[in-house]
Amino acid sequence: MTLKPNIEPSTDTSLCPMPEIAKLIGGKWKLIVLQILIFHGMHRFNELRRKIDGVTQAMLTKQLRALEQDGLISRKIYPEVPPRVEYSATQKAIDLREMFEAMHRWWLNQQG
Repeated sequence: MTLKPNIEPSTDTSLCPMPEIAKLIGGKWKLIVLQILIFHGMHRFNELRRKIDGVTQAMLTKQLRALEQDGLISRKIYPEVPPRVEYSATQKAIDLREMFEAMHRWWLNQQG
């Protein structure tokens, strides 16, 4: 017998974490960046930009800064000319892997 966790959405919005979660990962670009870094590892800026169809350089920069500020990605700068910058998912972001996998399963179920 499998027990389900007792996690019920609260009708009291002051107790519901969803607004805070949405601030951290909400938006089209943040989820795509996180998915790439969680499942495919470290990427440089231009590698990310090439993989994300339609994102502008300014928007990607903004989203990477926000994700870094929120502790979801880390940025490593190498003292080279020109400087090399690499982005990686932090453990906080890697902990979201199951959420991404659940969204993937949900999507597949909707298609069938």
